[in-house]
Amino acid sequence: MNIELIDTKTLVTKENLTIKIITPERLEKAKFKKTLKKAGFTAEQDTLCGMHGKSLLFCGVSNHEDENIKTAAVSIAKAIKGFHYKSISVDVTKENIRPLIEGFVLGGYEFNTYKSKPKKTKIKTLYLSCENVKELSPLFEEALIISEATCFTRDIVNTAPDDMHPETLAKLAKKLARENKLECNILDEKALKKERCEAMLAVGRASRHGSKLIHLAYKPTNVKKRIALVGKGLTYDSGGLSLKPATSMVTMKMDKAGACAVLGIIKAVSELKLDIEVHAFVGAVENMIGGDAYKPDDVLLSRKGDTIEVRNTDAEGRLVLADVLDYAQDKVKNPDYLFDFATLTGACMVALGQYTTGVMGHSNRLRHNLSKAAGAAGELTASLPFNKHLKKQIKSEIADICNISNKPYGGAITAGLFLDNFIKDENKEKWLHFDIAGTAYTETPWDVNVHGATGAGVRFMTQFLKSLK
Repeated sequence: MNIELIDTKTLVTKENLTIKIITPERLEKAKFKKTLKKAGFTAEQDTLCGMHGKSLLFCGVSNHEDENIKTAAVSIAKAIKGFHYKSISVDVTKENIRPLIEGFVLGGYEFNTYKSKPKKTKIKTLYLSCENVKELSPLFEEALIISEATCFTRDIVNTAPDDMHPETLAKLAKKLARENKLECNILDEKALKKERCEAMLAVGRASRHGSKLIHLAYKPTNVKKRIALVGKGLTYDSGGLSLKPATSMVTMKMDKAGACAVLGIIKAVSELKLDIEVHAFVGAVENMIGGDAYKPDDVLLSRKGDTIEVRNTDAEGRLVLADVLDYAQDKVKNPDYLFDFATLTGACMVALGQYTTGVMGHSNRLRHNLSKAAGAAGELTASLPFNKHLKKQIKSEIADICNISNKPYGGAITAGLFLDNFIKDENKEKWLHFDIAGTAYTETPWDVNVHGATGAGVRFMTQFLKSLK
């Protein structure tokens, strides 16, 4: 559906459905109050009432806070899919334009690539009508860019693993680089071997698809800050020889969501033309089984030079990130910030539920600033604290470090501590790890998220980067 910002005076109402968002207080003064009350409409949050004889659709909101406007737009976006109008329109202000766009775009998202006969909506255009188009245009463009970057991320995550493997993910990154004028460098397995990325190569060894390390860079003219983003790109995770149960293996196409998020973020930043240099690094690997699979009891040599005892091949994402983080820090010397995104642990979901991204790192100030940005963007985050006692749980008796904890507790934090081992001392206070295992994918719709990938991380990280001075 096309979205246009239009002057109220030029809006053509023929075959157009007008949306009215209304509070219970406002209902008492509404023009069609008696008719609406006869229909049982009380303007409760997200409730709808259509008056199609008048080409009107009313939606209730408790108040005009962003979250309520956003979920109201989601309800409308779902309801109108079967309507036969040519367009819909809703009045917007500078206060509600962002949540309305997010609600319509993200809440109305569908992934129909594999449907032989996808249902097509008759409504072609959403008009956002206002009396000050010039004033609202920058807000309109920004909200649309970020929402579409989130949907871009969702599309990649939702693509089936046989269609989105390391080679095709690398091709997609090259296409994004061409379209958005980004620098692009792809390391194949020969180059990875030369870079000593043995931990990453071990994870992908049993796959017929060669592993890739993808590096995209956005370099504007007047750079204020330099940011390095690292994403876990397990295009499919069977668990390796530590094979996942059948039920846990379903949806493992989502194990590339961290990689997809950093691609979505650099897309948004480049289109917003922020004065921030952004480097996106992706470790694209497929973790499969076979005669050449890496094994529990193997000892791997990381790019950093530390040895890693493997006790579970399903703790593979941290092995990939260990090498990619080390590579990223060598390529981007002295970044202002270093962030990694990964669907790393089921333990994070146990700790925080499926709606909240786990945040780990050493800087209290940085964690606070990210939490503030996430709140403004409408995403939920919570800090999980590092401590020296949990660090002892990833000690190895035969190598420098072990890839899993020796106790079944604090799994999200011990995974974060494993990654911390590969962060250089000068970057410790600049680094945060985001565990999006719970937030990256859902099979039950919530908030602006429909079934499938959510695009977790794109909105809150873009919000944070926008705030940098």
